Amino acid sequence: MKILFLDQSGKPGGAELCLIDIAKPYGDRALVGLFADGAFKVLLQQHQIPVEVLATQPIQVKKQSNLFQALASLKQLAPLLFKVIKIAKKYDLIYANTQKALVIGAVASFLTRRPLVYHLHDILSSEHFSQTNLRVAVTLANFFASLVIVNSLASQKAFVQAGGKSELTAIVYNGFESKNYQIPDAEIKQIRQDLGLEDKLVVGHFSRLAPWKGQHILIEALAQCPPQVTAILVGDALFGEQDYVQKLHQQVAELRLENRVKFLGFRSDIPQLMSACNLVTHTSTAPEPFGRVIVEAMLCGTPVIAAKAGGAMELVEHGVNGFLTTPGEPQELAKVINSCFQEIEITATIADHARNIASQRFDVAIINQQIAQLLDSRFTNK
Repeated sequence: MKILFLDQSGKPGGAELCLIDIAKPYGDRALVGLFADGAFKVLLQQHQIPVEVLATQPIQVKKQSNLFQALASLKQLAPLLFKVIKIAKKYDLIYANTQKALVIGAVASFLTRRPLVYHLHDILSSEHFSQTNLRVAVTLANFFASLVIVNSLASQKAFVQAGGKSELTAIVYNGFESKNYQIPDAEIKQIRQDLGLEDKLVVGHFSRLAPWKGQHILIEALAQCPPQVTAILVGDALFGEQDYVQKLHQQVAELRLENRVKFLGFRSDIPQLMSACNLVTHTSTAPEPFGRVIVEAMLCGTPVIAAKAGGAMELVEHGVNGFLTTPGEPQELAKVINSCFQEIEITATIADHARNIASQRFDVAIINQQIAQLLDSRFTNK
């Protein structure tokens, strides 16, 4: 089976990293068509995955765009659509990995009579999307997709509640290569030394800097922790969220935490940094569709504290393989952080258990097999 994968981003986010794992086994039978150039293209090339940038400028429609803004983008989308239609005729299946990819993929599917798969990595709710974008996504999926792969039960429920057809959906969690998260002790020690964290209790936060990702929650919680507790924020702003970054720096200054909060920006050495942390926190104020960083922390053997909402509740059982806190509650988060550092042996046992479970439950080979079986059973010889 030859598959045309479509993705809107030139930057490697969670959905894009997932796509690498899915597309890689297909080799030259696949092509990833991107709607923007960037680091994601380089990553695909490094994994020997055929890739082509199909658009010369980013699509201006955003998650919160209204109908007028969406219609204004049609002129921009036309050249991209023509390219996708021409390429799609050479493939057996169109696989839309993001919402903008769904829009283009749905039209291309209709005109080329190629089946469409939509991989839903988002929670389709008003907390994340405008009503216009919600209606567009659900309508296109219902009428044009033969299969909607969702990355969690939370994503599936939101899709159905928004009007999506449940019979189209199949739940497949994200997959991970466990060996990539096995970091030598010497390397961990070197990172802590390079960052000046040798004698610190390090709490890590890994995501883009955005209000709903809740870095401000961690900073406020940090002020209620002992002086040796330090936070590293890995990630930076995207999509015009620089104002939030300034607010975070202002918050750090007001709480006099300049020596206890490190902004590291985007980094490629995520497993190494997670392994160098004593804790990893996930503080999203709105439900996450999955929570990739939660599983990554587990695979590193680092205890994880996650916000009790969305997909995170499918990944973490409180006190068994991690900890859950109420979203948006810094005092509760501080209490759990302090408890973890006071009960080191219990916390370490929980982290070891989490690593063992995660390495089996989210093994990339098993996940890829699930997707391959779905595609083969529905689209081979049809």
